[in-house]
Amino acid sequence: MKAEIITIGDEILIGQIIDTNSAWIAEQFNLSGIEIYQITSVHDDSDHIMEALKNAEEKVDLVILTGGLGPTKDDITKHTLCEYFNTKMVFHEPTFEHIKQRFKNRNIDLNKLNRDQALVPESCTVLPNKAGTAPGMWFEKNDTIFVSVPGVPFEMKYLVENEILPRLQNNGKTKAIFHKTVQTQGLPESMLAQRIENWENSLPKNIKLAYLPNPMSVRLRLSAMGSDLNELKRQVQDEIERLKQLIPDHIFGFDNETLAEVIGKMLLEKGQTLAVAESCTGGYISHLITSVPGSSGWYKGGTTAYSNEIKQNLLGVSVESLEKHGAVSEQVVREMATGARNKLNADFAVATSGIAGPTGGTEEKPVGTVWFAVAGPGNTVAEKFVFGDNRERNIIRSSQTALQILRKTIITL
Repeated sequence: MKAEIITIGDEILIGQIIDTNSAWIAEQFNLSGIEIYQITSVHDDSDHIMEALKNAEEKVDLVILTGGLGPTKDDITKHTLCEYFNTKMVFHEPTFEHIKQRFKNRNIDLNKLNRDQALVPESCTVLPNKAGTAPGMWFEKNDTIFVSVPGVPFEMKYLVENEILPRLQNNGKTKAIFHKTVQTQGLPESMLAQRIENWENSLPKNIKLAYLPNPMSVRLRLSAMGSDLNELKRQVQDEIERLKQLIPDHIFGFDNETLAEVIGKMLLEKGQTLAVAESCTGGYISHLITSVPGSSGWYKGGTTAYSNEIKQNLLGVSVESLEKHGAVSEQVVREMATGARNKLNADFAVATSGIAGPTGGTEEKPVGTVWFAVAGPGNTVAEKFVFGDNRERNIIRSSQTALQILRKTIITL
């Protein structure tokens, strides 16, 4: 089943409010096997609404409209729906009784505008709105279902959850759908796509792959659709097992897992601890770690050693290393990691030193150059990466890269 969401209201188009309704509806519909074909926003204008309805009817099986059902003059959705479905407005007594009771309970006087909310197009099926005063309205035309709901989020959500989705499910209009997200780190989107191209091309037709990149990671979302949920889960898991063979070092978790969470579980299982020494990341690694509930069970603490003086006095980095190699160097970052591990008496320590930008780079060490080191039991590893020139993204990428190097180090020891 394909659906289109039409949001009605000038306030959306002028940026006065953010359209959170569409995002929520899309998520709920998708979980019920309903594909969102398009999202459209229109003015509080009858001609614009009519045009959107006509266009949607030609392309989708379900149209859901939000907004324009209030008691004021700019709320024109019901009148436009009467015109579109060639019907007239009638008074719906059960809705009026509901409105009267709500106003009575709140000790508010009822006026004509409130009474008019009980007027509905004659050809619709009225959907009771226990969360508000404006009812939902269900129409069917030329094999397309049209549903109009209030734009008030909690009223819209009530109608979707309690009226719309149950009706669609009872009518056999929805399918089973299963999503699984694979979290990857260390390969840019284009390189990742190239690496897994053959796997992607051989996916079953009922499984779709989406690339969801951000500075932290590239997420791969597998969406399977069919009639049997358990079968879909088995299909997706089989494909993930194949994917693991192609990029084993780059998959760190699934769904909403963070890299810091995964590392925490690994350390807890081993009874080991972690310390951090940060320069260019400015405490962001510690932020990611302490965002994980229970991280106090495996995280000792960290140092933001931004200046050379702090690197020397707190972490024991030698003056010779700083003068000979510079703060952004393999030698210095190794000493930072070793110093943090010893000072905080941790099993592992991760360190960063780099040039976040947008200034400070040289020909030898351009902006985005970052050195990483992980000191563990009996061994210290170091790696260099060169990112871009955006300071904020460099800090985020560096922090995530540091955790990824740490994860791989823990696995090998």
